[in-house]
Amino acid sequence: MSDTPKVSVIIATYNPGAHLPACLDSIRQLQIASLEVIVIDGGSTDGTLAFLQQLQWPNLRWISEGDKGIYDALNKGARMARGKWVHFLGADDRLLPGFEKMVNRLKDASTIYYANSQPWYYGGGKPDYILLGGRFNCYRIAKYCVNHQAILYPAAVFRDHAYNLRYKVFADYALNIQLWGDARFRKQYLPLDIVLYNMNGYSSRTRDLAFKAEKPALVKKYLGWWVYARFSYKRLKKRLAGEPDW
Repeated sequence: MSDTPKVSVIIATYNPGAHLPACLDSIRQLQIASLEVIVIDGGSTDGTLAFLQQLQWPNLRWISEGDKGIYDALNKGARMARGKWVHFLGADDRLLPGFEKMVNRLKDASTIYYANSQPWYYGGGKPDYILLGGRFNCYRIAKYCVNHQAILYPAAVFRDHAYNLRYKVFADYALNIQLWGDARFRKQYLPLDIVLYNMNGYSSRTRDLAFKAEKPALVKKYLGWWVYARFSYKRLKKRLAGEPDW
């Protein structure tokens, strides 16, 4: 691997069990030379540290220490990253061959590249996947978030931005609202399926009341009045119809 990797894949873990070996295996199978993997562990007690210690990966780095949650770990990983682009992956997610194709298409160091996820359900009982993805503009970002695992961020993003630890589940969504309103970074959609995303993960069972309360203000501040007006009108219609408004 070159001294400066093209992509840093950052994985936050805490007692991930068998998920982490399977996740790392999905990365290793792609055999991308210009890639480093950074595992930020929160002090696991399930054998994860012994597993990491015995790995012989020249492109793998890891630390294990207490943290303030997933996004604190991801902030640490972003600070450690040496790659030109940064990708965040859950230990219970799996990279697909499309990821390698995406890495080969990374050209502009001021462009946020994003693609598609194939959500899956660990433990079965539901359809294997439903395609998530497509092109996002500022208005679509106001309504929905790009799946976190489908994005490769330029390293320059994390010189000025970081995940806000106020948001326990949707700090990535808050960051994307900021970035889609940041004209310094172009956004390019690539029609590739790059990751299997576990729909039974942390975000599926945890509420983020702080983000829900503050999302309208974030939309207004970063995406502009026109997007905010459309977003607010759509939100009001949903409320009047008794539907979830976010």
